[in-house]
Amino acid sequence: MMLAKYIKDLLYRYDCVIVPNFGGFITNRVGAKIYNDTIYPPNKQVSFNAQLAHNDGLLVNEYALANKISFEEAKKKVSEEVVKWKMFLEEETLHLEGIGSLVYNTDKQLIFEPNKEENLLTDSFGLNPIAISVLEEEKKIVPIVAEAPLAVNEILETSENEESKKSFGFIKYAAAAAILVAGVIGVSKYNTNSQIDNLANEQNALEEKIQKATFIIDDQLPTINFNISKEHTHKIHIIAGAFQLEKNAIKKVNELKSNGFDAKILGKNNWGLTQISVGSYTTKEEAKEVIEHIREKASSDAWILVKE
Repeated sequence: MMLAKYIKDLLYRYDCVIVPNFGGFITNRVGAKIYNDTIYPPNKQVSFNAQLAHNDGLLVNEYALANKISFEEAKKKVSEEVVKWKMFLEEETLHLEGIGSLVYNTDKQLIFEPNKEENLLTDSFGLNPIAISVLEEEKKIVPIVAEAPLAVNEILETSENEESKKSFGFIKYAAAAAILVAGVIGVSKYNTNSQIDNLANEQNALEEKIQKATFIIDDQLPTINFNISKEHTHKIHIIAGAFQLEKNAIKKVNELKSNGFDAKILGKNNWGLTQISVGSYTTKEEAKEVIEHIREKASSDAWILVKE
């Protein structure tokens, strides 16, 4: 499959390579992503559109330059290769090295499966997928013993005991300090006892305040309600056609709507063609369930578009 080599080389440099009378290979740049604990670098995602079958001269010119033959002779060689491809597809799957594989479904529609191991983005040259190593931290389980809640009186008694212990310690050290000072400067025993009495009076006053303390919590916290809405972005579309003239696209939309389809103009693609959508979905599986019905009732060339 020498023709596949030229297609692959062109996909490195261009976003679209058309094989005359066969179809076009289209690339879309996809950013780096993490999947199954592996980091994948940015790459080009390849898709296939059988409607792009006109000869734009890009592939033929590449073939002519590589083989040093005339454009007309190269055009003939490419056409012969395409005939062989179509005959091969009648019996088996066509594998294009570095690009992907093509096969006919039961309705004689070409189904393309890209080669996900090949990265056609030159900016990512030399970048390989990197596996992520997850370090697990050992967690120790500490049992929690539930304690019965304390009543207000018990809380007050606990507070009194703690304060008493603190005050007692303070008095003990204060008394020791007073005695030491008295020995140094000659303070009388009477003055030392007076200082201890004053500290004891202050302790009694503190205990009396604690006994009169009352804890009241009557303020209620306000209730806050959060309304969270989820937006479903439909990235999967079933395309019923692409038109060069916008008026023809509008005419097709009106025709589909009159037949009961939810048709709309999706916008223009990279080649300036106005695309018509007859259904938008969140997953490719949903689109696959209805595409056969749309091909039968709306457009036999309908295909699935995945927008990033």
